[in-house]
Amino acid sequence: MAKPRVIRVTKADNNFQYLEVISRNRRKRHRYGVFLVETVKGINAALQYRWDIQAFIYPAQVELSRWAQDILQNSRAPVHYELNPRLMEELSDREETSELLALAAIPPDDLARIPIRKGFLMVVLDRPSNPGNIGTIIRSCDSFQAAGLVITGHSADLYDPQAVRSSISSLFALPTVRVPSYQELLPWFARIRERYPDFQIIGSSAKATKKITQVDFTRPTALILGNETSGLSHNFREICDEIAKIPIFGSTSSLNIACAASIFLYEIQRQRCAAPLIPGE
Repeated sequence: MAKPRVIRVTKADNNFQYLEVISRNRRKRHRYGVFLVETVKGINAALQYRWDIQAFIYPAQVELSRWAQDILQNSRAPVHYELNPRLMEELSDREETSELLALAAIPPDDLARIPIRKGFLMVVLDRPSNPGNIGTIIRSCDSFQAAGLVITGHSADLYDPQAVRSSISSLFALPTVRVPSYQELLPWFARIRERYPDFQIIGSSAKATKKITQVDFTRPTALILGNETSGLSHNFREICDEIAKIPIFGSTSSLNIACAASIFLYEIQRQRCAAPLIPGE
């Protein structure tokens, strides 16, 4: 195995600007096809699930932990960036500067990455605008055995540092795919329905009449969650078999989308655990 090429960065040169723009600029992030991974859990998960690591980044003349040393010694990344500690502070997105960052390749947006299996459950986010919500929903999907997540339309960036951080490493475990619109999902949904005739598409809306407890979630399900401000689009409403709401009380009229997703997923898991069919069996 070839040793990584070490690039030593002592000032804010082109190498540093490349790393910084990946962290701060969505357009450049996707142009280069990589994103920054920070935190021990995130890097460990990226390695565990065999994501393509393009580079590791660490501060020069700093004693690294045994964890970081082991990762660098066993690295298969083609490049290591050794940064001036001051530059490392600028690049890190945390109050306490990380000792190690990774550059991971953005995987293809291919629906085939989401496995279709017995007890199928997946979530669709329609034009989510907040990267923190995206990360939190990824974490909930991972926690409640969803097979994957699809993000449709113009939305916040899945690989924004806030989304990656909010997922608490679940991004690397849960297949998450972006598609331009609902239309790309139609033939895929049709194939799922051919395999599982009782497959259903359930939308979420605070204005629905049916409660989530009145929906049979033991069936194979795609759960559709709308934009934080405008809710489900007309096109998604048209393809839903049913639309359900979470009963809420008090002065508020709706829940944060990440909270709503977690409640829906918990109800689905509750029903399936009480039924003969449990996801994954």
